[in-house]
Amino acid sequence: MAFRGDIISIANIVLCFIILILGCWSYSRKPDKVSIFIGIAFALFGLSHAATLLGLRATLGNFLVVVRMLAYLIVIMAVYKTAQE
Repeated sequence: MAFRGDIISIANIVLCFIILILGCWSYSRKPDKVSIFIGIAFALFGLSHAATLLGLRATLGNFLVVVRMLAYLIVIMAVYKTAQE
């Protein structure tokens, strides 16, 4: 398991972490499920970027596709929920 310091993956992890923190902070101030769903989705995106940085992309390829699809579905659900309000 080697660390591959790809600047794009590092930037993506940092941004995913910031969105996760903001989602949790927003939820703690106003318990709206949309903000926590978005935070969770970006935590999943961050997990897939971390796996890429650790050199596990080839090993976990199919699993990472499922993780990213789940994250996209959570974002879709959050946006749909917002549109219904």
